[in-house]
Amino acid sequence: MPERRKIVGGMFLLTAAGLLLLVPPLVHLFNHDFTVFGVPQIVFYLFGVWLALIVSTGVLASWLPRERSTNGEEGEG
Repeated sequence: MPERRKIVGGMFLLTAAGLLLLVPPLVHLFNHDFTVFGVPQIVFYLFGVWLALIVSTGVLASWLPRERSTNGEEGEG
């Protein structure tokens, strides 16, 4: 199992990548008059990035070890 510090670093990089993928200049690259089944290309881009961020966050969060409470019992959640 990876170290907690590496996973937290990965979460930071994931956040930074999500920020960069959703800034208006980059999103504008996908704003064309091209449609798939009547849905604009930009919608597929935005929802694809959104879904990838959610799935990636879930995977990274599942790798985090549970923290122990101060009395030695396993924490909730």
